[in-house]
Amino acid sequence: MLSPELGHYALALACVLAAVQGILPLIGAHRRDPRLMALAPGLAIGQLIGLVTAFACLIHAAVTDDFSVQNVAANSAVAKPLLYKITGVWGNHEGSILLWALILGLCGAAVAAFGRNLPSALRARVIAVLGLVATGFELFCLTTSDPFARVWPAPMDGQGMNPLLQDPGLAFHPPILYTGYVGFAVPFAFAIAALIEGRVDAAWGRWVRPWAVAAWCFLTCGIAMGSWWSYYVLGWGGYWFWDPVENASLIPWLTGTALIHSAIVVEKREALKIWTVLLAIGTFSFSLSGTFLVRSGILNSVHAFANDPARGVFILGLLGLVIGGSLALFAYRAPSLTAGGLFAPVSREGALVLNNILLCSLCAVVLTGTMYPPFMSLLFDRTISVGKPFFDATTIPLALPLFIFMGFGPMLPWKRAQLWPVLNRLWLAAGLTVVATLVAIRQLSGVLPVLCAALAVWVIVSSATDIATRIQLFRGPVAASLHRLRGLPRAIIGTAIAHTGVGITVLGLAGMSQAQHRIVEVPIGSTQSLAGYEWTLTDVHSEPGPNYTAMVATIEIRRNGHVVTVLHPSKRSFNMQNQTTTDVAIHTNLLSDLYGVLGDSHGTDGHMTYVLRLHYNPLAPWMWLGALVMAFGGALSLSDRRVRVGAPRRATSPSTQGIAS
Repeated sequence: MLSPELGHYALALACVLAAVQGILPLIGAHRRDPRLMALAPGLAIGQLIGLVTAFACLIHAAVTDDFSVQNVAANSAVAKPLLYKITGVWGNHEGSILLWALILGLCGAAVAAFGRNLPSALRARVIAVLGLVATGFELFCLTTSDPFARVWPAPMDGQGMNPLLQDPGLAFHPPILYTGYVGFAVPFAFAIAALIEGRVDAAWGRWVRPWAVAAWCFLTCGIAMGSWWSYYVLGWGGYWFWDPVENASLIPWLTGTALIHSAIVVEKREALKIWTVLLAIGTFSFSLSGTFLVRSGILNSVHAFANDPARGVFILGLLGLVIGGSLALFAYRAPSLTAGGLFAPVSREGALVLNNILLCSLCAVVLTGTMYPPFMSLLFDRTISVGKPFFDATTIPLALPLFIFMGFGPMLPWKRAQLWPVLNRLWLAAGLTVVATLVAIRQLSGVLPVLCAALAVWVIVSSATDIATRIQLFRGPVAASLHRLRGLPRAIIGTAIAHTGVGITVLGLAGMSQAQHRIVEVPIGSTQSLAGYEWTLTDVHSEPGPNYTAMVATIEIRRNGHVVTVLHPSKRSFNMQNQTTTDVAIHTNLLSDLYGVLGDSHGTDGHMTYVLRLHYNPLAPWMWLGALVMAFGGALSLSDRRVRVGAPRRATSPSTQGIAS
């Protein structure tokens, strides 16, 4: 029977297995002992079984309303809908850390299952590193964040979850986001294993890239879901507020994007090896740092968990061991690093280097803006805030040249290239960009939105041009072009699709810069005009919910006398938590959103007025559509068998080779 005691025991057992997984295979790889190295896959799978059992026990406690478990009593209630009883398991600190450990266990088991083509020593070291990291998180669960702690006497009912978290989008946002965060542990483990072995080559780059792409896809979707949640749950009409916790997820996304591009160069040309190893370490380190910032109380955010110094100190120590240890190992190997993989500045490698410089510069800017306020508070006892004006002024000048080079970078040959032939193939993209600029000047106000829209078109059309050039479209029979398209590596098609997704998202951002909104206080029957639409409040009534009471408005929207849609925004009152949330109503046609929010009411019966927030958001859906297209492009490249299992055999030359820069 699933019980909290069984869950606690399974978690402790998983921790022991993780520690053994982190020690014995490393010893086996060092001694070239095949028996010890062969233990790694079984230990990883055993650890995963323990974690799955523990997680199932916690879910069982939540579903059965076992309020003797402190975690359930603090975050659930009898009247809570079943979906949120399940998803609420990871909607709190203890449950989210257990979820983090579970995903880390899945990563180790995945390497054990899908890494059979790896050299036995490398495979053992990778699984061992994942085991050591998992040991730290599972000890964190057992010591300062026990999800199975009991409370006595057990209350008759729980306190319920934060009403803001009672939403389908946020229910599934953490697992997807955490899979992205934790997924970068695998490239990190490959980097540490390579440093221990003293060898990075093309085969290593081929093995690392699929894991990095998979983690990047999940992180992209997780960030997009969080942005969508901000858009339709908070009711502020925005999608990204440069919130510190939002930035904590953006930072590893930027370095993870650079890691993917850098791994391509390692695979194709055996260059940028130092950079790739450092990016693998840095990306996972930033993921861990984000966990520390959210749970230590340093950053205040609508997303952040409660402040707990003991937890913060534990994670800080774990950060010191993981990040400090990995960087120390990197520094130790530095004297043996040798140069290699020479290339001209104008080449595919050169474009990827510039891409990485810009991405890492963006990362540095976001990191500085995020950490500057807490450091000022700590060192000088000054309270300051860094918001949208700073980030816009510092990130946009770096993003614009990045979009420019995205257009022709993938079309440059490796090692050495002539720029003019590439630009000559992009004349159509350049012409359409000029047309787009003229259209944007007429439709958009402001220089930056016009530039962003024009460069978004440049990225989209140049990505399409790259594929059209490769299949020789319009240079022969269409059937021949389609045949070449079928033979084109999916990784190349996936890259073009991912770049197109970036362009679609940027178009959405440019459109949202032209959003219009009004905040009005009106009685029932009043009509307001906004963006060429007539918005009429026709009714407000009360409706009961499963664990809340809702005040629901009816807003009829007309254009030229014809009904376009009817919105039903509401305000939900959760009596148990004594909190009120907004339920936004949105009508979209994929080109724009009509967005309504119901605010407070004033007056007495018969003379009531209601606060309404009305928005017209052009191209808003494109922001999240673009993110999905990006993730789809990454997933498509993963479906290429040559990426997943086609790693070249390692050369049988000396066992230890220098790591070229």
